[in-house]
Amino acid sequence: MARIQTSSRRPYFIRAMHEWMSDNGETPHIVVDCDNGHVDVPEQYIRDGRIVLNLSYSAAAGLTIGNEQICFDARFGGASRHIAIPVTSVLGIYSRESGEGMLFGDDDPASSIAEPATDDVSSNKNGAKKKSHLKVIK
Repeated sequence: MARIQTSSRRPYFIRAMHEWMSDNGETPHIVVDCDNGHVDVPEQYIRDGRIVLNLSYSAAAGLTIGNEQICFDARFGGASRHIAIPVTSVLGIYSRESGEGMLFGDDDPASSIAEPATDDVSSNKNGAKKKSHLKVIK
């Protein structure tokens, strides 16, 4: 029996997580891989080939999370900018407040889920070290 090719689950997970976070008063953010060349974002905000974008309705005007692309208008440094991101470039979606979210692997669909962890250390915006709240589950 031949296997029928199904559509990607990634955009459905992104929409579901976005809706869940928005309904619960949390701020959805996405992590985007900018190295594929098809991402239209302000280059000065890209760090290590990635950019984190606020997808809250107050920050992302005209937000559309389609099956192929995420589009919206946002302000960067006071200037309005149209943002277009292929869904395949989204590495994860998480809540700014709780850190809960979902990470996507190279293979589609989502291959891991972010949960609280105690073994990773990162820096906050003041440069102080703090433990990461994300853990990759495989």
